[in-house]
Order: sequence, then C-alpha cells, then structure tokens
Amino acid sequence: MDEHALLGLNPNADATYRQRALAYFEQLKDSQDAWQVCAEALVKGLYNDDHVKFFCFQVLEHQIKFRHGELSAVQQQLIRETLMKWLQLQLNAQPEKAFIRNKAAQVFALAFVTEYLTQWPKFFFDILALIGLNPRGVDLYLRTLMAIDAEVVDRDILHSSEETRRNTLIKDTMREQCIPSLVESWYQILHTFQHSHFELTCQCLEVVGAYVSWIDLNLIANDRFVNLLLSHMSVEVLREEACDCLFEIINKGMDPVDKTKLVESLCQVLQTAGFFNVEQEEDVDFLAKFSKLVNGMGQSLVVSWTKLTKAGDLKSSQETLQAVEAKVPLMLRLLVHEDDDISANIVGFCYDYLHVLKQLPLLTDQQKANIEAIMVAVMKKLTYDDEYNFENEGEDEAMFVEYRKQLKLLLDRLAQVSPELLLDSVRRVFNTTMHWQTVPFMEVEVAIRLLYMLGEALPAHQGAHFSGDVAKASTLQDMMRTLVTCGVSEYQHTSVTLEFFETVVRYDKFFIVEPQHIPNVLMAFLDQRGLRNGSPKVRSRVAYLLSRFVKTLHKHMNAYIEDILNRIQDLLELSPPENGYPTLLTSDDQLFVFETAGVLIVGSECAAERKQALMRNLLTPLMERFKLLLGKLLQEQDEERQAALADCLNHAVGFASRTSKAFSNKQTVKQCGCSEVYRDCLETFVPALSCPVQREALRSGVRTFLHRMIICLEEEVLPFIPAASEHMLKDCEAKDLQEFIPLINQITTKFKGQVSPFLQQVFMPLVQAFFQVLAQPAEENDQTAALEKQMLRRSYFAFIQTITSNASVNEVIANQGAENIERVLFTIIQGAVDFPDPVAQRTCFIILSKLVEHWGGKDGLVGFPDFIYKHIVPACFLAPLKPTFDLSDAQTILTLSECALTLKMIHIKRGPEFIQYLQQEYLPSLQVTPDITQELCQVLQQPDSKVLKNYIKAFFQRAKL
Repeated sequence: MDEHALLGLNPNADATYRQRALAYFEQLKDSQDAWQVCAEALVKGLYNDDHVKFFCFQVLEHQIKFRHGELSAVQQQLIRETLMKWLQLQLNAQPEKAFIRNKAAQVFALAFVTEYLTQWPKFFFDILALIGLNPRGVDLYLRTLMAIDAEVVDRDILHSSEETRRNTLIKDTMREQCIPSLVESWYQILHTFQHSHFELTCQCLEVVGAYVSWIDLNLIANDRFVNLLLSHMSVEVLREEACDCLFEIINKGMDPVDKTKLVESLCQVLQTAGFFNVEQEEDVDFLAKFSKLVNGMGQSLVVSWTKLTKAGDLKSSQETLQAVEAKVPLMLRLLVHEDDDISANIVGFCYDYLHVLKQLPLLTDQQKANIEAIMVAVMKKLTYDDEYNFENEGEDEAMFVEYRKQLKLLLDRLAQVSPELLLDSVRRVFNTTMHWQTVPFMEVEVAIRLLYMLGEALPAHQGAHFSGDVAKASTLQDMMRTLVTCGVSEYQHTSVTLEFFETVVRYDKFFIVEPQHIPNVLMAFLDQRGLRNGSPKVRSRVAYLLSRFVKTLHKHMNAYIEDILNRIQDLLELSPPENGYPTLLTSDDQLFVFETAGVLIVGSECAAERKQALMRNLLTPLMERFKLLLGKLLQEQDEERQAALADCLNHAVGFASRTSKAFSNKQTVKQCGCSEVYRDCLETFVPALSCPVQREALRSGVRTFLHRMIICLEEEVLPFIPAASEHMLKDCEAKDLQEFIPLINQITTKFKGQVSPFLQQVFMPLVQAFFQVLAQPAEENDQTAALEKQMLRRSYFAFIQTITSNASVNEVIANQGAENIERVLFTIIQGAVDFPDPVAQRTCFIILSKLVEHWGGKDGLVGFPDFIYKHIVPACFLAPLKPTFDLSDAQTILTLSECALTLKMIHIKRGPEFIQYLQQEYLPSLQVTPDITQELCQVLQQPDSKVLKNYIKAFFQRAKL
C-alpha cells in the first residue's frame, strides 16, 4: 500500500497528505483488484494504526456495496474468507476501538444482505460456530445483528421498492432457517454474561428488542425467556435495557385476547416483584423507562379493548377493560411524579384511558374519581418549578414547554369526558388562588393559565363563551370578573403578568357583556404592568395583545380614545439610530402600537374632521423625521450609518402603512377624511426612491407603501405613479424590475382604462429595461443568475398578460408602432417555445390567446392574421414537441391546456380558413397523416374545449413515441 498516502488518514495530517489519501481511496475503489491489498492487510494484521484499519474496511465496503456483481466467484469467496479470518483474529486479540468494530459490523451486514439468499445461506451458523461464547466474538456478532436490523428492518430508513422486496425475502428466509437458532444464541448470551459482562448483556437485550417485532413471539414470550428478562429488571446496570426489551415485546401486534393475557401475566410478575411501588424508587432514569413500559402495556390493553368491542366479544372486552382499570392507580402515581420525563412517558396511556371513558354509556363512581384524580394531577404538573429560568430560557425550559403542551391535550380530553367537572375544578382552584397576595407566583400563574386553557377545552362558536349555556357562561363570567377586579395584574412576576394579558385577550368578548371593566384593563395595558413593564418580553407581547384587544372592543372605547393616544404618544416616536438609547419597544412592537392607534381613530364615533386631525397628529411627526433623516442619509459617508438610517426611514414608512390597516370597505380613507394625510405621506416618501444610496432597502419600503395606498386611496394615488415609476426604472436591476411589475399589474387591474395614458408612456421604456437586463452576460454555470433571469422572464410575461387581459388597456400595445409591436410579439413566441419553463410558457399561451381574441378578427390589427399563421400556429405545435416539454408533469399539462385553448380561439376568430390552412398546408408540413389531420380538425370544430384538451394531450403523446 502507498505508505505516504496512508499518512493522510490521520485527522491531524496536513491538507496535502489528506488530499493524497483521498485520491488513493478513489484509486483503490476503482481498481479491479487493489482492494485485495486491503483484505490482506486486515487478515494479516499488517497495520496497527486504527485509521488505516478503518480505511481498509471502507474499501471492502465499497466493493460489496457497489461492485459485488462484477467480482468473480473466487473474489466473492475471498471477501467471505477475509471477514471470517478477521473475526477469528479478534477472538484472542486486544479489542479494537468501538468505531472499527461498528464499521466491521456494517461490512458484515452488507455481505449478509448481498449474499445470504444466494452464496452464503449459512452466514449466522458460520459466525456462531466460530465465536462460541467468546466475549469479543459475541460483541461483534451482536453489533452485526444491529447493523443487519438497520439494513433490513429499520422503518426510519427509506428503501427502494426493489430493496423492500429483497428485505421481505430475507426476513421470510431467516424465519424459516435460522431465527430459532439465533433466539437460542441470545438466551445463552444473556444467561452466560448477565453477571460478568453487563455491556454484552445490554447489547443482547437491544438486539432482542429490535428483532421481536418481526419474529415469532412465542420464541421470546415464554417462561424461560421472560423470567430471564425479569431477573435483569432487578440488576441496576441491566434494568433500563431490560425495560426497553419488555416494551418492544408488549408492543408487538397480536391477537387482542392473547395480548391481554401477555400484559396481565407480565404485570402480575412485576407487581409481585415490587416494581409498582414507584414511590420507593430513587433512580429516575429507570423510572422513566418503567413509565414508558407501563404506558406501552396500558395502550396495548386499550387497543385490545377497542378491537374486542368492535368485534362484539363482550366478555373479553369486559375483562380487558378491568385490566385497564387495574393499571390506573399506577398510571396516576407515575403521572404526578415530580420528574417530568417520568410523567410525560405515561401521558399517552392516560389520554387513551380518557378516550375509553368517553365511549362508555355510564361511568362508575371509581371512574369518576379517576377522572378527578387525572384532573388534579394535570393541574399540579402544569405548575412551573423554582428552577425555571424565565429570563434566559434554555433546553430544560423548552422541554417543559413541550411537556405542558402534552398536558394541555389531556386537559382537552378531560373536557370532552366531563366538561362540568373540569369547569368546577378550575373554578375551585382559581377562586382559592385569586387571594394572590401571599400565594407563590407559580400557583397564581397556573390558576390563570387554567382559566385561559378552558377557552380551547370548552369550545364556543367564534369565542362566544358568555352566551348560550348559562351554567358555563356564568362560571366563566364570574372568573373573568374576579381576574380583572382582584388586582392580580399588579403581581410582580413576568409569567403572571403575561398570563393575565393573554387571558384578558382570549376572553375579550367578556368586556362586551361587562364593559365597565374596560378602563381598568386598558390602564394595565398602558402602564408599568404592560407597555412600560420592566421586561422587554412582556412589553413586546403586550404591544401585540393590545392591538387585538382594541380591534375587538374599540366601539366601547370612544370616551377614552384621546386619552389613550396621549398615553402612547412617546411610544410612537421614531427611534433615531444615532442616540444609542435603548427604546422601550422594538420597531416590530411599534408596528402594533401604530395599528392600535389607527384602529382607535378610524373606529371612533367622532366627525371626519376630528379623525383627520387625529390621524395628522399621528403621522406628521413621522413625515417630519423622514425628511430630516433622508437629508442626513444623502450626506452620510459611513456605510454602516447609512444602513442604520435607511432602516429607520423604512420603519417610518412601515408605521404609516400599518395605520392604514384600520380602514375597511365600510370605513374608507375618503369617508374618514384622511385622504389628504396619506397623500402628504406619499409626497414625503416617494422622493426617497431616487436616493442614490441604500436603494434596495428604501425602494422596497416605499413600494410596499404604494401597494397599500392603491387599495386605500384608490384613484387619488394615480398622480404619484408616474414619478414613482420613473424613479424606480432609473438604473434598475433584475430585482428592481421583478418587484416593480406587481405594482404596475395592481394599478392596471384596478384602474384599467384610467391608466392607459400612463401605461402608453411607460410600456416601451419598461420593455426595454427588461431586454437590457436579460441581455446582460452571465457565467454558463451560474445557477443563481440563471434562476434570476427565469424569474425576470416570468415577471415580464406576467406584465404583458395583465395588459392583454384588460380590453380597455389592450390598445396600449397596439399604439406602440409596428416595429415595437413586432418585437414584443416575438418575445412571446420565444417564451412559448424556446424556454423550458412551463410556468412562463403557460402565461405566453394565455397572452397569445388574448391577442388572437382582440386582434384576430376581421377588424383586428393589420397584418395580425398573417402573424397567426406564420408564428402562433407553429408555436402551438412546436412547443409540445420539444423534448423538454414533459407530458407527465402537472404544470406542463396546464401549459398544454392553454395551448389547446389558443388553437380554439384561432378557430373562433378565423373559422373555416384556419381549418383549411391546417389541412392543406401546416399539418402536412409536419408529416401528419391525412386521417389524423381530419380527426384533429373535427375536434377543433366541436364546442366542448375539454374534449379538445384531452385530444391534444393524446395527440402529442402519440407524436412523441
């Protein structure tokens, strides 16, 4: 072997050596017989370096995986001998490092999968005969079994249908030929090594757990084997693995009556051995595994009960239900365990048990008591512990949040089984805790949290919790009244504060019933409890929640609007990038506050003049700051400061835009007298489009504002569009164009004929801008540039489509002069045929169809019929005939449909003349036979376009054969 190349295998080797090692590996892989050098090195133990040994196994692995079919019978035999000789060497040598043993096991597993069904049926017998009960041999045997499981059984690994078929055949053959022997070997390993080699025993338990899902269960679920497993449950180092193994046995699919018997016999033994006394067990890792085992047993019994009930076997289903009930006390003890992992592992059984109770016609007193016990457990376990870090939430905190979600599912299920009991329990806990002054924060938080959770657990149509069912409505109403009047919003802990505001907003409909509480709650939102809280997390969340609260209840806030606006005024200031002071709210939070202010003004009952004045007070400071900062940006040289200023300018535009979300069809900008203020905003913001620095950021912000104003100001926005367009088209790049087109399309669609003069003016400059950018050279392999051009073409075609779709605007193209029209038309033909992009092609055929509709008749555009026959008709046939036109792709089929509709439209506009052209000139030129030509022409003349679409698909499928 190339000793110099091998030096590069060491992870600490320098790059040159590593490169050489890599090249050597490729050379050995590709060579017909160089791998034999590696085989010899392994068998003779020529190298002590672990990395070289690993390398040799990698070379062998590659041969078996990718070149096995090319090897001669002698070479295949050599691989088998190499593996067995290497295994024999291991029996008395120093054990290899774990990573080498794992790699060796993978290679053994690959050899097995490749040769077991053909050349090596005695694979397992050969290995077992060689290793006997030698610990090093047993270790490699068990590792190989787990590697085979990964190759053949593991459902998490995706296999091709061919591999799946092979794997099924392997399992079937193993069941017939060797599984009993393997199981016997596992028993002997477990029995022999249980006191001397704990690691081997654990490995073997893992193997049993992995294989039990697909082998005959009677081989494992018998007294001899189960007693051995149960004895391992009492050995500290083995019991977690034994627990997992028992879990896999329990989980195996089988007859429901047999499953119940298996679970019951196992439970009896575990209970007798004292495992159910979980309070006396201190090892939480073991208890987590034991909880998972009990969960598996419980869920298995529930599945059996369901099957037996469906089958109408009442006696067996009753026995199974009794078995389920017998596990409930243990389930409850695990559910309330202080360790959340132990508790979380039993939630599944608990959930399924409640589902069983939900299906029973009558509940016994014991079952009702069980429901109550689960409820108490859930309430207890929802509580934060002292260690939870609210300021710096890490992995433990994230796990508790996930665990809480599981408990919430249990609470929802409890509500389905016994809503009255849940409501009553929550009410009791809540009322006791709301004497909050001396209660720890975690108890106060969970009491409010439970009230919040009732909102989802007891669903009400559109949140109408305070009407309908009187008992429920009055209980919730009482709790809400207590929440907002007991002063708990003053509690000095972020978790309580957040829960208070979340709950107030969840039940915002309560304030429609009792509006007298709105002022006090508003004050909580606005003062140091809410928007001015010491915690940024609380301030941020409250900014959002306030906007929701106001949206629902603004009609009840008329008396306080100006007071609220005064109180939030300092929070609406645009924080300048230069002063470096921390602000109370981030710009994202401020968006919600601006929206809130907008909703209050627009929704108020005051006259239009007053609304205008209030809106002007809100937006004028933004406009003034904008002008000032834009001036600074134009003088600023430092790039970082430029970016900060542009960011701030964008926030100003975003805030103004957000206030407009308050308007609706009923309350338009015009009706509220606010048009002038937003026109002033446009006058202030549009000049930023011509700012030479930070163009992309500024253009993006102003463009978004323009989109918004097209909706809000309607035709009053039109005077601003020409100037804005001029700025945006100046020195524009692909991205600018792509983002400008939706704006033009929105204007065209909304205002139609009103914008024809403007479109007339901008059409060719815009088209030329497209041509210029598309013509820019790009590297051949530059995927990003290619994708950018593809998206730009799509934008261009979308623009043309918008114009051709509007009859009143369609004349815009007709008035561009013959040369320009021709140029544009050819780009559409090119888009339909030459670029393999079905999205763009479909758009092009839609455009062609529209153009034929507008100009293809008797009084259409001069010379256009000629264009139809010379270019549009050929496009309809040449595009689908291209090799890149994939008729099995859904998007392409949509394109083909539009292509068929284009042909249909030509027939509608040109009539028999078109049919004659197809029959006598065009189709014969494509060598289409007369009978197929006749067939196509007949289908074209039928009124049903669906028939045509189906025919065209079949036509091109035949043509491509």
